[in-house]
Amino acid sequence: MRPEHTTPTTMPGYADTTRIDDLRASDYRHLDQAGQVYLDYTGAGVAAQAQVRAHHDRLLAGLYGNPHSENPTSEASGASVDSARRAVLDFFRADPSEYAVVFTPNASGACRLVGEAYDFGRTAPFALTWDNHNSVNGIREYARAARAPVRYVPLAGPDLRVAESDLVRVLTAGRESRPGRWGRPARRGLFAYPAQSNFSGVQHPLSWVELAHRHGYDVLLDAAAFAPTNRLDLSVVRPEFVCLSWYKLFGYPTGVGALLARRDALARLRRPWFSGGTIRAVSVQGDWHRPMDDESAFEDGTLNFLSIPDVEFGLRWLDSIGVDLVHTRVGLLTEWLLARLTTLRHRSGQPLAQVYGPVTGEGRGGTVTFNFRHPDGTLVDERLVAREAAAAGFLLRTGCFCNPGAGEEAFAINQGSLRRRLLARVDSIDQYLDALRLPTGGAVRVSFGLVSNASDAQRFLAFAESTYLDRDATTGSPLPPRLRC
Repeated sequence: MRPEHTTPTTMPGYADTTRIDDLRASDYRHLDQAGQVYLDYTGAGVAAQAQVRAHHDRLLAGLYGNPHSENPTSEASGASVDSARRAVLDFFRADPSEYAVVFTPNASGACRLVGEAYDFGRTAPFALTWDNHNSVNGIREYARAARAPVRYVPLAGPDLRVAESDLVRVLTAGRESRPGRWGRPARRGLFAYPAQSNFSGVQHPLSWVELAHRHGYDVLLDAAAFAPTNRLDLSVVRPEFVCLSWYKLFGYPTGVGALLARRDALARLRRPWFSGGTIRAVSVQGDWHRPMDDESAFEDGTLNFLSIPDVEFGLRWLDSIGVDLVHTRVGLLTEWLLARLTTLRHRSGQPLAQVYGPVTGEGRGGTVTFNFRHPDGTLVDERLVAREAAAAGFLLRTGCFCNPGAGEEAFAINQGSLRRRLLARVDSIDQYLDALRLPTGGAVRVSFGLVSNASDAQRFLAFAESTYLDRDATTGSPLPPRLRC
């Protein structure tokens, strides 16, 4: 059964986003030259030709040296980096007296900086949602090394959202012992969550930042999947820490991310080591060092001074297009695809796709994760979809997406099953999945972004119908082994 024939272009409001189509024709022609369809914006954005030209022209027009030196080339690099910092704060409407920008290799590097330097302890716990990228999950190792409680907030229901009552229960757990022992001031805790799930597209409420503050927690907000298509206003929402990867927003440069940190929170972090660029003075014989007293205390070694200025150009570029315009276009494409994908049925009556997370456009972003189903209801192996999608020119992602909590809830894996099966002796990911009795090893993820258009969504839906609708459960040639999950 096929859904009623409509197109995204007929949806109310779509005509107001046609400037994006003009941009795609002028600055993103490389997206269409090979006839492929890019559907992995949650993985990485796509660079505009204007961004590449700006990088090229800037490098050939001047000379830039290590900013830790003291000469004109060093000053030129330092000025460019400082200008990029101001552009970041301006884009997120962050008060420079309140927020600092720490440049990092990526969002993961930003999370590591917080995790290694946060003052975890028995009365300073780490709380986080099941729905988190592994770069946030990994912070729990720092917390546990400091003997801090680690508390997860579960997901609830097929929409893969968090019940606020569960969040409050976790934030209040163990707080009855405050203030600290022997009358000492009680320590804070750290709460981490994504503004938008990289697995399901669910947008968790930004109001949780203030909720966590009321319960004595600092907040690490993962905005890596949220910021590319949504406005994050740090004059309104004021988390202590925000992690970002710039290539997620506008494709280029890679290898540069940022930690946006409130200055009062940054001052409370204590790094377990130092490196070049992070200290004001150090002695070998005296066995002492004095760290820098600003954001440079967290920027290890020499910054990527040739690429950081591209962040400023990218932000100006995105701002000129309009984050709200991109948000509208992505929302319309997502809503259209979800409506069509969830309507398709095999002749057997079984749905073609099992969507994980919200099946409407409300309270979600442009990430759609699902599995195709055979006419008998069994799942199509995601490795087969990866192979066939690539052969047909569709650039999407399959697997676990570095978000085990959301995946475990989506596939109904319970804690008891994990505890039992983890003890089994298995030699491969596939054997492990067999021990868990999972029907497949992951899902399919399609995501829209900055210059997605109606044709992208329509062509993918046509591929889904022609390839998997009423198709028997056959795989053809053997599938490659799964190497990690």
